[in-house]
Amino acid sequence: MSTQPQRKSFFLQESFSRRSFLKTAATAFAASGGLGLGACGSSLSGTGKNGTSGTVTIWDRSGDLFQVFDATIASFNKKYPDITVKHVPVDVDSKLPSTLATGVNVPDGAFYEDNNLPVLAAHYYDITDWIQPYTKDIVPFKLRVNTHNGRIFGIPWDLDPGLLYYREDMLQGAGVDPASIETYDDLIAAAHKLQEKFGPTCKPIHLEQDPGVSQLWVEMFANQQGVSMVNEEGKLQIDSQPYLNIMNFLNRVRTENIGTRAVYISPGDVAAVENNQIAFYPWAIWAVYGPDLLFKKTRGKWRAMPLPAWKKGGARGAVMGGSSFIIPKKAKNPHLAWLFYEHLVFSPEGYTHVYGPNKIYPGGLNTSLPSYLPALKKQLFQNPEGLGNQNLWEVATGTVKDIPGNFTYAPWYNQAISYFGANIQLLLDGKLTPEQVLQKSASQIQTNLIARQ
Repeated sequence: MSTQPQRKSFFLQESFSRRSFLKTAATAFAASGGLGLGACGSSLSGTGKNGTSGTVTIWDRSGDLFQVFDATIASFNKKYPDITVKHVPVDVDSKLPSTLATGVNVPDGAFYEDNNLPVLAAHYYDITDWIQPYTKDIVPFKLRVNTHNGRIFGIPWDLDPGLLYYREDMLQGAGVDPASIETYDDLIAAAHKLQEKFGPTCKPIHLEQDPGVSQLWVEMFANQQGVSMVNEEGKLQIDSQPYLNIMNFLNRVRTENIGTRAVYISPGDVAAVENNQIAFYPWAIWAVYGPDLLFKKTRGKWRAMPLPAWKKGGARGAVMGGSSFIIPKKAKNPHLAWLFYEHLVFSPEGYTHVYGPNKIYPGGLNTSLPSYLPALKKQLFQNPEGLGNQNLWEVATGTVKDIPGNFTYAPWYNQAISYFGANIQLLLDGKLTPEQVLQKSASQIQTNLIARQ
């Protein structure tokens, strides 16, 4: 256990999901008077389970995505009229681990966050042979996080590109051209110009205060530089120059007093946004959730652009979060589950129904992108009003080619929040230096997590 005092985190649990976090944070915001919102898997070759009739049980979280996925069943049944889809709303994070461990009432397929995938890898089917026709057309990052020991056992679903959200009107008022923000040094310089224009209460750059979310956030910055907490061989990479670049950036924002520290979309964060205190949000595409659904005064004033680079001319693409689908090793009908996910992820009928305008999202699902490259060729969701009808699809898809593919989630990723996530917060408290954050986190993870595997 860490000897450091622990901060309350939405993510200090066995597994976490950004969608659960969004739901929890939105509930807290509504309660405050804000807007209420409704690898060693078994190989499939030679199993003999390749029929096209029967019942397939699919687990998804209740809520918006469940309804979106549910609506694709009709088009699936046009292809496979003899397959009955039993679509079950489940608290996947809490129920899936114990179900896979006991082998009792195991579903045929389930939705799962990418950071949670390695923990239960031994319980997944090896789908390498089935997915092979599509692998060359899957975003490399997503294929990598679903691959263990050279075999594929997850069906990549959404891609969550990192973007820089900014207040267009505030930048115009301060004479800052968004195109001039090419590097993180440029972002700091722009933040100073905004503060000079709008006064000391304007601290333009969002600094994440939740330990779990801040670790996810930092991993986006790391992915942009082509690294992750561990490499493919499991070697720890935290105490390295790319991570030091990130810590130095966060420390500069803190010491130069140009950052507002808050939990993403918490009541305090939304208030700071609405009071013109925050003008820059380097985050995943799903931050559009704020301008679209939470922000009232500043709705329509936000825009998106690629992340700044760590050095001029460097990569401006990265990923923050994401989810996939898994087929349990003990599934009764694994091939039927594969057919369902093949339809959902890789067929135009499937991904168009999910991401295009639908009953749940009249303008389409705009908080992520498909990870299947052919699905990116034609705009699926509409331009969001929260961004002044900017073409978010064009901005986000334009970064995909720059997303480094060599990213690995450690099986102890969630447990590392008690160390790395907590130490990032100590940096923002001014209690640790950038170097100390990395050295201390690496030592704690090595001793308390890696050595005990």
